[in-house]
Amino acid sequence: MRLFFFTLAFGSSLAAFAGNAGAEITIPLPLDTAVDRNLIDYDCGDLSINVEYINAGPVSLAVFAYEGEPVVASNVLAASGARYAGGRFIWWTKGADATLYDLTLGEDAPPAAECRQTG
Repeated sequence: MRLFFFTLAFGSSLAAFAGNAGAEITIPLPLDTAVDRNLIDYDCGDLSINVEYINAGPVSLAVFAYEGEPVVASNVLAASGARYAGGRFIWWTKGADATLYDLTLGEDAPPAAECRQTG
């Protein structure tokens, strides 16, 4: 099986937490896998979150920074919308709305951010 190496380069929109412009994560994929990348900006009241959605075959990621912390979240099962889990965070989108949950705050905690797509 020949592989295509899909690389997340922490440089452009994620430079705030990369520290090193050469930081990378590589995910091997079958050679014929198309990679689709979309950058979407969200207004979350007192902050903005810029999310890069990366879809490549069975791999669907949401990559962003929250309060200077890098988050690489993978799409997981959801009853509705698109739900991504990464580290201590859940990023859940439905239409133009998105909600960020911090799992360390407890099951009944309010969302860390409630957001709406801009533009």
